[in-house]
Formats: sequence, structure tokens, C-alpha cells
Amino acid sequence: MSDKIKVAMIGAGSIAFSLTITADLLTYPEFSDITLSLMDINQDRLASTANLVKKAIADNGLRATVEVTTDRKQAIRGADYVVTSIRSGGMDAYRLDMEIPAKYGIEQGVGDTLGPGGIFYGLKNASAIVDIAHDIEEESPDALLINYTNPMAIVSWAVSDMTKVKYVGLCHSVPGTAWTLSLYTGIPYEELDYLAAGINHMAWFIKLMWKGKDVYPLLREKLNDPRVYTDPTHPAYNDLVRVEVFKAFGYYSAEDSNHLAEYLPYFRKNPELLKKYRILDHKERLELMDKRAIRDKERRESLEKSPKIDLKRSNEFAGQIIHAIETRTPTRIYGNVKNHGLISNLPPESVVELPVLVDENGIHPTYVGELPSHLAALNQMDINVQELVVKALKEKSKERVIEALLVDPLTSSILTIPEIEKMGYEMLEAEAPYLPKLT
Repeated sequence: MSDKIKVAMIGAGSIAFSLTITADLLTYPEFSDITLSLMDINQDRLASTANLVKKAIADNGLRATVEVTTDRKQAIRGADYVVTSIRSGGMDAYRLDMEIPAKYGIEQGVGDTLGPGGIFYGLKNASAIVDIAHDIEEESPDALLINYTNPMAIVSWAVSDMTKVKYVGLCHSVPGTAWTLSLYTGIPYEELDYLAAGINHMAWFIKLMWKGKDVYPLLREKLNDPRVYTDPTHPAYNDLVRVEVFKAFGYYSAEDSNHLAEYLPYFRKNPELLKKYRILDHKERLELMDKRAIRDKERRESLEKSPKIDLKRSNEFAGQIIHAIETRTPTRIYGNVKNHGLISNLPPESVVELPVLVDENGIHPTYVGELPSHLAALNQMDINVQELVVKALKEKSKERVIEALLVDPLTSSILTIPEIEKMGYEMLEAEAPYLPKLT
């Protein structure tokens, strides 16, 4: 381990992101004197977060150093690790991602991974993360870029193709779903043995075991209970999309129903289906985001007044990665990396999510082999869209954006070709101030 490490956090104005990752790092005794460089373009939120991080350090008697800056290059300069969690264009751009498709009948419940919202979210965020990666190349070429920004596959693909930085993309959907499956089956989380692989937000639990026995027969029994559909107290009551996909395809998917419904052509065709499967429309999503902003403000105020900020380690992977590398303590996480044959029946150039080993030499993705062919087919539908968005960025092409919309599973299940083209050009025009230059 080096004498003192520096971790730059880009997007540090987000309290959930910043406090979680900093708390994780500060819970390791080896990092008691770490340097945390917090960067955001929103000065007010950045200052608030920085004050809370400094309070947490003081409250726990640590020697960590906090740097605060709106200069991205300054934050990155000399960093050993750069952790990113951003929303390029902010809520104004995100509302356009949601509201314009809704005019055309496409209701999105999240809009940050696929669908029209995910495509445009990808254009904005992937472009921004690529710019950050170029800063790393210039200021700290040996640093590891650890990204939490969605759409994970598109961002990861763009960074891998357009830069030379060391990179891994992180999401908590696999361990989060393992917790959910523990709840559904009644098996303690710590006793589940699982292997998940696929693409981000559509990885599949291709192995689910307990004490050497396959858990899937028990899960099928539990989810065949009619109360899943009728009893609001049943734990799977609001997870009907994943339940239906599981029953049809035989494997559980590693993302919640609001997300998964956007990546497939089955569940968002009309308002009746939204109601049937209890999934959000765009208005409900935007209201949820507004409420989240209020909760974040209240949390800041509460922490500022608290006698002490206690440090508790989360299940996020960023701190685990940094600790494994710096202390030569191997660990296993789930990460998003270029495929290069790791999943043999998905395109080698695509980005896949699967187990990754981490040690003092860095990130080591593991070989999975073939997915069941029907699962690979579902992944491939989304990979087609991801590839076209990355090509749009590399070629600076509006035409590729329209092609991505045309092959998107949700969009093409609802709109005709002329309708898709009209919506696409309306989004390109409305979001031009937030997008990279396209021709």
C-alpha cells in the first residue's frame, strides 16, 4: 500500500453517492489519512457535501484530508482513483428524456438505461465521462476510473473504445437482487451461492444455490403463490415484471421491475399494462425524483445538526476495490467490462456484467462461457441499441441516434418508423444544448 492515496470524486454534490463512498473508505483503518478530492459543478451542493464529509472525519477522530474544487482537472491531478456519478444536463435535460417520448405514447419509469430516455441519457453522460477519462489520461494516467454513472453499458463501452484509461463500471443490482431473492425464498443472504452474468440491468442469475442444492425450484414454488398478484403485503407484489420474465424464461433478472420493463417489448404498450404490472409512468417517476430531492435536503439538514455522523460500511463495490488493490487483499465484485469472449455468445466488443476478481494488480474479469441462448437473445436486443449509441458518439452522427431509436425494443413495439423519426428529431432539437455536437 502506498503511503497516502488520493481518491477524486466527480459528482460529489450528490449526497447519497458522496457520503456512501466516503464512509465506506473511512471505515477501513488503512485509509484513516486518505485524501478525498470532492468535485462538482454545483457549488452550493458541493460545499454542503464537503462540510458533511469534514464533519464525519472530525466526529470519528480521523486524519483524512478533504479537497474541494469545481475544477475537474485539479481534482483528478495526482489521484490514484477517480470515482464518477454524474447527471449531465441535470434534471432539466432528464425531464425532456421523459416528457417528449411520453407525448408519443412511450411511458418510461426510469429512462436512464434504454428506451428513448436511456439513449439520450447515454449520449449526454457517455460524452461527459469520456471527457473526464481524457482528463485522467492527461493528469493521472495510472489512475483507475470507477464509474457509477448510467447508462452503464453505453458509458463503459464509450470509455473503452474512445480512451485508454483503466476502467470498471459498477452497479449494485446483482447483490441487491440477491438480497431480494433471499427475502423471497427465506434463505439467509449470506448462505446463497450465486453466479450472475449478462449485461448491466439485465444480468441473469444463471446459478442460484443453497447448501449445494438448486434454489430455483423453491423460488418457483414461492412465486407461484397467487398472493404475489393480489396481496400488497407479499414481498414480490411490486415485482411482477421480473416474476413474469422468470416464469417465461426460467432465470431471474438482476434489476427491478420498473427498469426491466423498459428493456423488453412486452410490458409498456398501454396504460392498462402499466396498471396490471404496477410499474411507474413518466409522471410518477418525475414526482419520485422531486420527492427524492426533498428527502436529500432534509437528510443534509439532519446530518448537519446531528451530534455525530457514524460511519457504516455499505455493500457498494468502490471501497472494496480500492481496499483490495491497496492492501493486497483479494476480493470478488460484480463489474462492467468489455466482453472479449468472457460471455462467448455475446459480441466480443460489447460490455458485460459478471464476476470480477480484484487484487494488487487490478481488475481481472472472469470467464463465464455461454449464456442460455434465450437469455443471450434478450441481451442482444439491448446490445444492438448500445452499439448504435456508441457509434453515434464516435461518428458524431444524428443518423445513428435515429437508428438506435428504431431498433430499441420498447420504442419499436409502440411507434411506427415515421413516428420514431419524428420523435427522435424532436428530442435532438430540444436537447441540443445538453448533447455533444452531432451532425
